[in-house]
Amino acid sequence: MRDSRETFVNHAFVTGYPVKHSRSPLIHGHWLKQFGIAGSYRAHEVTPEAFPDFMRRLKDGSSGFCGGNVTIPHKEAAFRLSDRPDELSTELGAANTLWLEDGEICATNTDGRGFVANLDERAKDWDRIGTAVILGAGGASRAVIQAIRDRGVKAIHVVNRTPERAQELADRFGAAVHAHPLAALAEVMSGAGLFVNTTSLGMDGEPAPAIDFSPLARNAVVTDIVYVPLKTPLLRQAEEQGFLIVDGLGMLLHQAVPGFEKWFGRRPAVDETLRQIIISDMDKHP
Repeated sequence: MRDSRETFVNHAFVTGYPVKHSRSPLIHGHWLKQFGIAGSYRAHEVTPEAFPDFMRRLKDGSSGFCGGNVTIPHKEAAFRLSDRPDELSTELGAANTLWLEDGEICATNTDGRGFVANLDERAKDWDRIGTAVILGAGGASRAVIQAIRDRGVKAIHVVNRTPERAQELADRFGAAVHAHPLAALAEVMSGAGLFVNTTSLGMDGEPAPAIDFSPLARNAVVTDIVYVPLKTPLLRQAEEQGFLIVDGLGMLLHQAVPGFEKWFGRRPAVDETLRQIIISDMDKHP
């Protein structure tokens, strides 16, 4: 951590294509102001074709950035083009956080850490569960599976419309992960303590299929990585059926913490003030 008396100005970014929808500048801007740091964090849109050159300029210092966040569709390319990816990003094959050390690009993936930190904050003792059900086998599910496996969840059932995709994740993440077709959803939910939606079902107010959550354990937690709307149709259904729900906004907020600390030398906290800043922006710009 830097000495608080040191004078420094660092500039960080979030890049994707498109990237104008990102709320990361609001998050990091709040923390920069809170700490009184004379740095910046801004959205920087880069096409897939231009991304390798962007990484080259980041490494040689000509971009003016000390590091930043990477979002869709650049996460896999960021991993491949980094010099020092850590174990988390290597297993995932994707990176969302970059920083410079000794002239090299270091990389990690903080999505999984953000996911479990959100559960820790809003669903105490969630990790005492033995079994979890993950709906969806796309790229978003990888970090979730990795994080709850590393947290000690013994059985993780991945349910997907295309079971071959789910099997790929079982092969990648080991014996704790089991692949199933969508038709097996009710069966694998029996007694499970955690249900996670990693699909886009219900995003931006789109309708979602009805799900009977009653096979879950009575004290189960249902969560969704989608955060627009804050209470998705799946979360609303689970709440109406008496289950504790955790929205996906906290995952976005908590995954930002490690990067800010790397770039600006201070470890920020996720609090209700920040949460309300993002919710207010969501109300203005759904």
